[in-house]
Amino acid sequence: MQQYYPVPGKHRRGSMRSRASGYCLAGVLFSALLTTVPVSAMPVNIRGTVILPPPCTINNNQTIWVDFGDEVMTTRIDGVNYKQTIAYSLSCDIQKSNDLKMRIQGGTAGFGTGLLSTNKGDLGIALYYGTQRLNINTWFNYTYPNQPVLYAVPVKRSGATLTGGEFTASATLLIDYQ
Repeated sequence: MQQYYPVPGKHRRGSMRSRASGYCLAGVLFSALLTTVPVSAMPVNIRGTVILPPPCTINNNQTIWVDFGDEVMTTRIDGVNYKQTIAYSLSCDIQKSNDLKMRIQGGTAGFGTGLLSTNKGDLGIALYYGTQRLNINTWFNYTYPNQPVLYAVPVKRSGATLTGGEFTASATLLIDYQ
């Protein structure tokens, strides 16, 4: 078996130097690659206009009440009977655009489509803009100063038997630009 014995100081130093030089050269090349990537710069200008919500006062900042009265018969609630106008006032000081949108925001009943929930699980409130049925929490467009005429009508779950007693529901009327 033949063994190789390096000559002290000759091969050993040379190969260490070669390795160190190689690592150093690789580091320099890697650094050069990182710093020589061409970079282009272009300024970006961003512009916009922040607008405030329409300066409208709904019902003189007072709660809007819809009273169905004390004689709503549970057997006659059918989504047509007991229809009530939602009486409110609307005053806007608009400078930008008369194109507005409105939404009635509230809890949805656990039945039907787009009904406002009440404290009675089988009773909801259908909302109308004129003759058009509205879905709760959905925007609809209108043009100010033509104030939307809104209606509310009680609706019961199909096949349900309602219990007597007071019922309540609440929602928020919102206005914004289209």
